[in-house]
Amino acid sequence: MPPTTPNSFSFAQRDDWPQQFSEGPEIHKYTRDVAERGGITQNIQMGTEVLSATWDEEDGRWVLSMIVDGGEVQERRFNAVLTAVGQLDRPKFPDTPGHDTFAGIHVHSAEWKPGIDLKGKKVAVIGTGASAYQIVPAIVDEVEELKIFQRSSPWMLPTPFYYEDMPESVTWLVEHLPQYGQWLRFWQHWLGVEGRQHTTAADPNWTKEGSVSAVNERVRQQLTEMLKEQYADRPDLLAKVIPDYIVGGKRMLRDNGVWAKSLKKPQTTLVTSGMSEMTEAGIIDGDGTLHELDVIIYATGFQASEFLEPLRITGREGKDIHEYWGGNATAYAGATVPGFPNLFIVSGPNTGHVVNGSLFSMIEYGLTYILDALNIVLDKDIKALDLKQEVLDAFVADLDAANAQKAWGHPEVHTWYKNKFGRVSQIWPYPIVEYWNITRAVDQSQYTEIR
Repeated sequence: MPPTTPNSFSFAQRDDWPQQFSEGPEIHKYTRDVAERGGITQNIQMGTEVLSATWDEEDGRWVLSMIVDGGEVQERRFNAVLTAVGQLDRPKFPDTPGHDTFAGIHVHSAEWKPGIDLKGKKVAVIGTGASAYQIVPAIVDEVEELKIFQRSSPWMLPTPFYYEDMPESVTWLVEHLPQYGQWLRFWQHWLGVEGRQHTTAADPNWTKEGSVSAVNERVRQQLTEMLKEQYADRPDLLAKVIPDYIVGGKRMLRDNGVWAKSLKKPQTTLVTSGMSEMTEAGIIDGDGTLHELDVIIYATGFQASEFLEPLRITGREGKDIHEYWGGNATAYAGATVPGFPNLFIVSGPNTGHVVNGSLFSMIEYGLTYILDALNIVLDKDIKALDLKQEVLDAFVADLDAANAQKAWGHPEVHTWYKNKFGRVSQIWPYPIVEYWNITRAVDQSQYTEIR
């Protein structure tokens, strides 16, 4: 069975992916190829860090301050700015006392150093989310000891073919049956659009704890039975790996059995008592046991709700975007914010997904909207478009109401999808086709024209 979400843009489709679930190097190669075919690589300025963006009201342009190679600070002016810095871009570390005292090697999964030698080492992996699910099976047979520190076990969707190459039958059809690749992508995309949303919708009349509807409860029971089968020979581990949160409250991980095999290996210890302190020698868990270590790998996620940090962005009337947000980032269609004309966000607030959707699709749809806005600016020969505040307020109110009716919006669910105020600031709660509809074209009545 092929993957349920496409790994390509609609305008640059690829039908010869070697794996069913594409690996990082393949996706990286694809994006580079698209950039080269589009002729944009020569317009990319490498080795540059943007420090700030300031709107010049009189000029009607953005002034960007940046550090280029060699440390020189430059300023350049632009009619429009698109921030494509990503959402999961700034690593998050636990605030465990003594975390700066560890004398060994420590690295975050997002800042992996290929030269790290783990052979025969005592290694800790902190976290059991998506990154850990890939890291642990890859290193477990190389290390002497592996300590996995778990705060919350994730729900896992068994996927026996997860690491397998594309079936020969699919490859043959792509090569010999005209348009089969395009049809397959459409089928994959539509499964991604619909996804498993119905399993996460809350039933207001449902009262059973641990689930939000009869369907949601049924899925929970099915996944629990699968875990019981996987860990039938290790009841001690089973008690630790059955999640204690609502199915759909967090991202569902995929596994072909290698995670359970890794946890069962004699060199592996699953620690669920927490971390009370870090020392020069290692980690002291919640029970007071010192785990001596050579390497600590942080699979602890990102500062997901702190959009556009640490960029300093100053809009109309000296408005700072981070002060405007106050830790609660919002944007119409995830792309535009009142008071910041011609500033557009790619992968902005509420454009993520849990059980349906594709990052490629959300980026492409959002860019369609942004390009339409820029075309309006050019066609009307105006300086910029500035979203009206009441438009954003109404949009956010609808989003919040919809997210409250999803598993990830349940008050008992605590996840990085929610910001410090408990508001879901990451996830799109509707079918993806609704985002497609919103981003088809700009409604000019929602904007103030700056001339």
